[in-house]
Amino acid sequence: MTIIKFILAMFLSFIPGFIGVMFTPIIGGENLWYNSLQHSMLTPDGWVFSVAWSVLYILIGLAFFFVIKKHNFVPTRDRAVAYSLFGLNLILNALWSYVFFGTNMIKVAVIVLTALLVVAIFMSRAFNKISKPAFWLVVPYILWLTFALYLNSTIIYLN
Repeated sequence: MTIIKFILAMFLSFIPGFIGVMFTPIIGGENLWYNSLQHSMLTPDGWVFSVAWSVLYILIGLAFFFVIKKHNFVPTRDRAVAYSLFGLNLILNALWSYVFFGTNMIKVAVIVLTALLVVAIFMSRAFNKISKPAFWLVVPYILWLTFALYLNSTIIYLN
């Protein structure tokens, strides 16, 4: 049963990444629209985003695994809050990719990203009530979202 929970947690955590790839048009190995924008000097190379998000999805999956693994030892309300915030996190994460890359609405994307960051913070707090390691596994995600918010906001400012 534990391996099934692990596989489920990992699968769910990667869903936004799978959706994001569908909305990130690559032509000849490049995203022409994204590359045409002015970026922050701190914007990493494209491959860094792929590696970073892969690692973050693994960390989020592990965090959620620790949460669902403790299923029987946590009050129902705390579990419901943690599960709901995890689900909302997945939706907002996928929505950002659609809004930013799918519709090129960078101002709306920064609003979605701000909401995602707030949800991630609340999710980490809800996870903390269930599993301390789950909380710490979400911290890099929150830091990356903060950096992404800076990058998204800088694109708005420069363009």
